[in-house]
Amino acid sequence: MLTIGFIAASCIGISLGLIGGGGSILTVPVLVYLFGFDPLIATLYSLFIVGITSAMGTLGYMAKREVCYSTALAIGLASVTTVLLMRYFVLPSIPSVLYRSQGMVISRNSATMFLFALVMLVSAYLMINQKAIHQQAVKQKNARVGRLLLYGAGVGIITGLLGAGGGFLLIPTFVILLTFPMQKAIGTSLLIITMNSLIGFLSDVHRYEIAWPDLLWITALASVGVLIGAFLSKKITGVKLKKSFGFFVLAVSVFILFKEGVSYIN
Repeated sequence: MLTIGFIAASCIGISLGLIGGGGSILTVPVLVYLFGFDPLIATLYSLFIVGITSAMGTLGYMAKREVCYSTALAIGLASVTTVLLMRYFVLPSIPSVLYRSQGMVISRNSATMFLFALVMLVSAYLMINQKAIHQQAVKQKNARVGRLLLYGAGVGIITGLLGAGGGFLLIPTFVILLTFPMQKAIGTSLLIITMNSLIGFLSDVHRYEIAWPDLLWITALASVGVLIGAFLSKKITGVKLKKSFGFFVLAVSVFILFKEGVSYIN
């Protein structure tokens, strides 16, 4: 199982390098189901892994001048603030058992994975229905600051609560509201994800005992995967690949919903 987990960690990086956003959504399921980490710890580890791999991807887009720093700073401030609120106040206040009645127990861990599966469903939908996103981009050319900040806060909630990067929300937002070219949208998104993830990790790392050898190995494999993915992206069409990956994310989300649903019944 660990071997499969290490292979999956590499694939997370490869997907991030190939499609720019959405690949990190698989980090928490890999950490929980293949490495056996507690879901709460997995969200923290995911912040580190996603932060490092996104930073590597960001450097490439910076070199190509495909990052909008003013947008990243504005939305990043809103999302980072929300991440810190999630990690400092919300997560510590969630009890280990959320509901207990007549032999049915809903634990924090199961609820976390169930919520994560729902987020994955949204991510899969956005990756599969890319044509609809681009069609809406023509109709919505004027961005509203309040709307952008709201999206930033939403991404912060997802990152802080679940350890997911949120690129599946940021990229469509930049394409639709700001009419960014896709590469610029990806580069700006990666910079925001890097800030959110690493600041979120650093703000919360003192609360837990970190298994650094495991975390660093997984991060290293994912980082190598990013480099491989970036190389392959020059030879593979990203649009069709992202749609196919969306169907894979959809399948994983259904698996999580089924697995956690069975645990409720049992």
